[in-house]
Amino acid sequence: MRSRVFASDNYAGICPEAWAALAEANHDHAPAYGNDRWTAEAADRIRDLFETKCEIFFTFNGTSANSLTLATLCRSYHAVICHELSHVETDECGAPEFFSGGSKLLVLPGENGKLTPAAVERMAHKRSDLHFPKVRVLSVTQATEVGTVYHPDELRALGAIVHGLGMKFHMDGARFANAVASLGCAPKEITWQAGVDVLCFGGTKNGLPVGEAIVFFDIGMAQEFEYRCKQAGQLASKMRFMAAPWVGVLRDGAWLRNAANANARAAQMDAGLRAIAAQQPLIKLLFQREANSVFASLPPSLIAGLHARGWQFYDFIAAGGARLMCSWDTTEADVEAFLADVSELAPGCRPGEHPEEYPIARH
Repeated sequence: MRSRVFASDNYAGICPEAWAALAEANHDHAPAYGNDRWTAEAADRIRDLFETKCEIFFTFNGTSANSLTLATLCRSYHAVICHELSHVETDECGAPEFFSGGSKLLVLPGENGKLTPAAVERMAHKRSDLHFPKVRVLSVTQATEVGTVYHPDELRALGAIVHGLGMKFHMDGARFANAVASLGCAPKEITWQAGVDVLCFGGTKNGLPVGEAIVFFDIGMAQEFEYRCKQAGQLASKMRFMAAPWVGVLRDGAWLRNAANANARAAQMDAGLRAIAAQQPLIKLLFQREANSVFASLPPSLIAGLHARGWQFYDFIAAGGARLMCSWDTTEADVEAFLADVSELAPGCRPGEHPEEYPIARH
């Protein structure tokens, strides 16, 4: 029996392509600390994917990838502009500030989890005196924390503002693959061609056992970055086992198929919930679904009933509501079973009941 989980794409196991590559790498001895053929091949395949020269480093998780990258782009007296719901603000336990020696995060609101060029420019010009940190970096999340995506034209506009202000452009791409699958574009179109200087390319949420790839499109920024990784405990001695799964998902397009399946199952979930909501007004969809998550405002008794039936999902993430996250291995049957339980339980919600006001998650 499958686990009844829509809590996070982190809950999913290792996809077959990544698993097979791990097994292939587990033969004989190989040089340590990234001096093996698997790490070299993974980096080359990433370069081919983005169709440009770039420097690539592998870390264990997204917190380290984002934090060490921002620390490289900033000095302690610099500031990073980001969305108020961004992972670097709400879920990194102060790691960006810690590793940068005190760089400040300047948070902005924005509809659908996205920032606009006008808002970024206003924040950048808010203060320029010595008593305020100097704005240095814009960090965006692709796909966003509410399941939307930045389109190429939006990113190009942000990139123009950022570089016009002499800043650097960082992208938290924990679900970058889902954004590419949603947009149907080439990866280069929403990264270096749009002005992104460095991408934290997520693997863990897309079928890998562990590991994110940090992709420096501005190669000069990558100087001595390996020392940051080593100092922060992010240099894997047996690096081949972190790199080999990347080879597995990149060599035949599994990375994109995984993301496309997760997106498709979220689309199925979104359509099903909207159909139910047409008959049950206490259920409301909160955002336009563009990637692999659906946010819905549900009555507390419905949430309790679904939890009682074994369904796992968060009801305190991002801008509120219940977050239903689909993964590379989510099936049509999984979604159908969940929707069937929603349909069965929803009519029992009390007439006077209203969805709870969910707080923004800080963990």
